[in-house]
Amino acid sequence: MYLKSIEVHGFKAFANKIVFDFHNGITGIVGPNGSGKSNVADAVRWVLGEQSAKQLRGASMQDVIFAGTENRKPLSYAYVAITLDNSDHKLQVDYEEVTIARRVYRSGESEYLMNGSPCRLKDVNELFYDTGIGKEGYSIIGQGQIDRILSGKPEERRELFDEAAGIVKYKRRKVTAQKKLEHERENLVRVNDILSELERQLAPLERQSEKAHLYLKKKEELKEYDVNMFLLEVERIEQLLDEAGKNFEIASEHLTETKEQHEKMKSEYAAMEEAMTQMDEKISNLKDSIAGTDVTKGKLEGQINVLKEQIHTAQLTKEHLGERIASIEVQQEERRQQGSTYDAQRQEYETQLAAIEKTREQAQEKLQSIQAEITRCKEGIEEGKNEIIELLNRKASVKAGQQRYDTMLEQIQIRKSQLNQRLLQRKIEESSLVEALQKSEQELADIEAKIIKGKENEAKMQAQKEEWRQKTQENVKKLEQANIHYNKMQSRLESLKNIAERYEGYGNSIRRIMEKKETESGIHGVVADLIQVKKQYETAIETALSSNVQNIVTEDEETAKRMIRYLKENRYGRATFLPLTSVGKKEPRRNHEAEQEKGVIGYADHLVSNDKKYDGIMAYLLGRVLVIDTIDHAVVIAKKYHYSLHMVTLEGEYLSPGGSMSGGAFKNSSNLLGRKREIEELEKNIATQKKEIEELKQRNLDIRTAKDLLTEDLEQLRGDLQKALILKNTAQMNVSRAKEQKEESESVFSGLQAESVQIEQQIAEIHEKKEQIAQQIEQAATREKEIEQANAAFQEILDEQIYVEEGAAKNVSEIQLEEANIRQKTEFAIENLERIQREAERFAEEIEKVKADAELSEEDAKKKQADIEEIEKTILASDDTYASLVKELKESQQQKEEMNTEYKGFFEKREEVSRQMNELDKEIFRLNQQREKLEEALESQQNYMWEEYELTFNNAKALRNEEYDNLTEMKKSITQIKEDIRKLGDVNVNAIEEYKEISERYGFLKGQHDDLIEAEQTLLGIIEDLDTGMKRQFAEKFADIQREFDKAFKELFGGGKGTLELVEEEELLESGIRIIAQPPGKKLQNMMQLSGGEKSLTAIALLFAIQNLKPSPFCLLDEIEAALDDNNVARFAKYLHKLTKNTQFIIITHRRGTMAAADRLYGITMQEKGVSTLVSVNLIEKELD
Repeated sequence: MYLKSIEVHGFKAFANKIVFDFHNGITGIVGPNGSGKSNVADAVRWVLGEQSAKQLRGASMQDVIFAGTENRKPLSYAYVAITLDNSDHKLQVDYEEVTIARRVYRSGESEYLMNGSPCRLKDVNELFYDTGIGKEGYSIIGQGQIDRILSGKPEERRELFDEAAGIVKYKRRKVTAQKKLEHERENLVRVNDILSELERQLAPLERQSEKAHLYLKKKEELKEYDVNMFLLEVERIEQLLDEAGKNFEIASEHLTETKEQHEKMKSEYAAMEEAMTQMDEKISNLKDSIAGTDVTKGKLEGQINVLKEQIHTAQLTKEHLGERIASIEVQQEERRQQGSTYDAQRQEYETQLAAIEKTREQAQEKLQSIQAEITRCKEGIEEGKNEIIELLNRKASVKAGQQRYDTMLEQIQIRKSQLNQRLLQRKIEESSLVEALQKSEQELADIEAKIIKGKENEAKMQAQKEEWRQKTQENVKKLEQANIHYNKMQSRLESLKNIAERYEGYGNSIRRIMEKKETESGIHGVVADLIQVKKQYETAIETALSSNVQNIVTEDEETAKRMIRYLKENRYGRATFLPLTSVGKKEPRRNHEAEQEKGVIGYADHLVSNDKKYDGIMAYLLGRVLVIDTIDHAVVIAKKYHYSLHMVTLEGEYLSPGGSMSGGAFKNSSNLLGRKREIEELEKNIATQKKEIEELKQRNLDIRTAKDLLTEDLEQLRGDLQKALILKNTAQMNVSRAKEQKEESESVFSGLQAESVQIEQQIAEIHEKKEQIAQQIEQAATREKEIEQANAAFQEILDEQIYVEEGAAKNVSEIQLEEANIRQKTEFAIENLERIQREAERFAEEIEKVKADAELSEEDAKKKQADIEEIEKTILASDDTYASLVKELKESQQQKEEMNTEYKGFFEKREEVSRQMNELDKEIFRLNQQREKLEEALESQQNYMWEEYELTFNNAKALRNEEYDNLTEMKKSITQIKEDIRKLGDVNVNAIEEYKEISERYGFLKGQHDDLIEAEQTLLGIIEDLDTGMKRQFAEKFADIQREFDKAFKELFGGGKGTLELVEEEELLESGIRIIAQPPGKKLQNMMQLSGGEKSLTAIALLFAIQNLKPSPFCLLDEIEAALDDNNVARFAKYLHKLTKNTQFIIITHRRGTMAAADRLYGITMQEKGVSTLVSVNLIEKELD
């Protein structure tokens, strides 16, 4: 994968559409300062998702859009697209080429595109996970990133190492899991609130449900008596129906029998007609058979004639077969004679063949000896030629050596002349070097004083920044706690409002009535909504009200009647209404003496607040109930007043007249009375909390503003300090260079003298080598002549042997030809023998076949004679059949006459059966009428059961109890049950279903609560697993980065040592990373102690180490080598070439050494003021030259 192109339009100074095409290797982007080179890096960083305008050197994101010039209008949008070759599918998409684009408009709208389709920033980030590409990766490195690596805290370098170690995606997954965990915990708070509310509702609903169960039990008993009375009546009607049914069955059976008799007669009549028809057909068939017998007899006689003719033909065939056998035997004798002749020829040819083969072998042996001699001569000639070639090559090599020595001598003399010139030049420059050295040392001292002062100011600002950071953390913590408290109260408030709006905790009938409150003006509301109770009295008042807390207050009786009718019509259940016109008109009897007793707080209606118009209602409901502080005081008062008072304690114990007491522990109170109070309290608290949050946010904003101002000042100071360090580095380099030049001038003389002696020695060696070369050339010429003479002798022998070889080869060919002729005659004789053998076998087979055919022909003749005899017997039998057919025809004609006589007796019998069927039909009609009347009576009883109990007869029958057979006792029991039902008073039957619903909802939410707890534990486990995996992976990769950093450091510095350390080794995932460098010849020191160039080179070594370990597909470098001297730039460029094996580099630079290392150059210039344009590569090359 590599970067194919960048398309820029309207981005910063790129007003026109510009496309950069890239290839593998190194591409340089050059241009003067301010031309817009760095905007290329900003464009790539922006399209990969950079959200900080500051990182793009702007104040807001709209600053990236071309702002216009004197001659151009501003553009409305900025667009950047990068295209990557994905043929190796390193990116997990199915495309061979991937284009990522980003567009932003001045209106603030923006979009990301992937291959032309809209996508999210998250999709772009996930696409480049673990590739090193991205706004947080190490594929785009500028001066800003170098500065952060150099001057940043150890913690600020962490992001780069996380990306290199490949744990960024796991950290993001961890953040996602933590967000989910927070969400699950918020859900848990909401579910807990709802569960608490449901627990308050369950207790009163449970009491109402028990009362409703008792009511339904009594109703069920009443139903049982009514059902059994119904079944007794049904039993009487069914007896009558059974009798009518039996009579109906008897009449039906008679009718069925009569109908069957009638149908039987019809069948017999039809059978008789069918028999007569069949008899007619039989007579006709007999007549046809008699006629057919005459025809058959004629055919059989014709067959006899044909068979006799075939027997005659077979006799003639037998004579012909005998003649054929005699002919075949004559041919067999002829073939035996020919076989003897061919066998004699074969033996003669085989004798000749053996003799010729021996002659051929002798001739071939002679030919092979001649050919061996020829081969020996050729090999000798070839060896001579090879040796001559080798001598010629050696001669050429020796002459080339001679020329090389001449060239070396010439080069040594040139070098000697150059050294003399350099010595003269050094003497001239020596005085100026001393002066420059003194000046550089003074500049260095001034810069070092400035740096010391800057570092002191930096330390002060850093301490102040740390103080602001601690204040920020404290404020953020307070804000988080306030938000959590606010969210909990808000969740609780929403839950209570939702419950109140839906009237949860009330019966279904109550909810249905309250739904009509908006349209029905006569409804005032439920009792719980019309009163206010102090918190300490809520339990007592709710206990005193009991189910009356759900009573509905109406304007008058008419409204109550309408609502009761509405409940009945829709089967919504029952409800109790309290009309203002009828309830509470009478003052309740109060015991004022009891009010003075110890522990008495007062009558319950005096402890509630309500609108004055509801005073009568409250007196009716609570006017007889005294509220006592404790149960002990209540018991004493009850005894004193002979158990005649209604009393309730603050904890909810109830003492009724007569001495009964109720109490105990509930899971929670229903809280119907406290809802409104709690909602008001929550709203007040939420407003207060919200104000506090706003104050904390403003405080946080103030701290952030102060911190940002301090950070800007600190960055400005660090920038100035960095410039001073660069100046210091430059001054140190100047001093070092001056000293080196001076030392070099002093050592030149001794070096030149030593080199002159060495040159004289080399000249003497060259002359000696030339003499050796002349001797070698002469020896080679002598050996060449010897080889030519030997080759001439070999050639003479070779010519003679080639002539002899031709004769011998011709003789071998003639012998082989004669051998082939004899071999062919032998094969021909063998083939004739084989052919004669096959013909003899064929003649024997043919004789056998002819004999078999003769036997078959004789058997066939015998068979045909037997067929003739059988046909003659058939003809005789045909005569007998003809006589029997004539006799059968007469008998059939007589039977038909008898059937005609029987046919006439059926008509009178049919008339009698029809009359009986009519009488039975009338009887059945009468019985049907009787049954219908009884069934109507039965249906009337069944309708009663359905209307009263919604029971069918079958369902009622299942409830039959044989003990209920006395109607008088049954009526008494029914009266008693109705009285018990009346005593129960108002019953909320819907409480059973409501209790079930709330119980089920409680169970469901409890399950959700458990699921949320489980999800919380699962997420905690996931976070722990991610932490474990990240620690392991980071530890492994960090060790690899340490190793690669040390290697890259040594190669770029030409030695020394580079080290990486974790600030807090026990906190692998959060620990900062400290960089320690030891350039060659210096002690181990941290980054701040290095010169500017050393710092830059150290940072570059770290980046190159990461690229070595985990190469990114492409890497864009923005003037990161600016602080390096020429020697280090050369090392930098050399190392870049090493990395191009796995990474494509795009370098923004103005250093000539880096430009020279690039495979391709792009130039950025501003031919029009304020507008960056692209110039051609050829133009750049010319300018560089």
